[in-house]
Amino acid sequence: MTSDFKGFRIAVLVEKFYEDLELWYPVYRLREAGCSVRIVGPKAGEVYASKHGYPAKAEVSAVDVKADDFDAIIIPGGYSPDHMRRHKAMVDLVTEAARQGKVLASICHGPWMLCSAKCLKGRRVTGFYAIRDDLENAGAIYEDAACVRDRNLVTSRTPDDLPEFMKGIFAALADTKK
Repeated sequence: MTSDFKGFRIAVLVEKFYEDLELWYPVYRLREAGCSVRIVGPKAGEVYASKHGYPAKAEVSAVDVKADDFDAIIIPGGYSPDHMRRHKAMVDLVTEAARQGKVLASICHGPWMLCSAKCLKGRRVTGFYAIRDDLENAGAIYEDAACVRDRNLVTSRTPDDLPEFMKGIFAALADTKK
């Protein structure tokens, strides 16, 4: 698997109150597969605490990167997406990545960032059940499934869905090589 994904550049977004597993499970799985993973937050060097207090340090600021720097952007859930979308640079990064057709993967409350990026109209997605109305109001077609993939968009509901979420991410990345 390592050689199959070597060279892929992945951004994992962070802000305070992220869901621990939804950030770290993808980070470690993607690194294990040979991807170059950068943790991107509002401020480089800032440490953001998870819902349970586990720290994640932003390696780079969203202001200092662009969608062209990455092949995919992963948006973990918890309550962090509500804080992420308060930063124009974070929303702009996701918006531009969507415009370019980059792989965008979000889990739990992560699809809130997709709502803010205005890239959901007519797209099939899932997310934590409490944001279903938000997704549908943004024009998405909601499906209650462990993982929903609609071309470059990969979405899941909860930490229990992480194995399926990662399968969806790897499949989307593999399709970019075709």
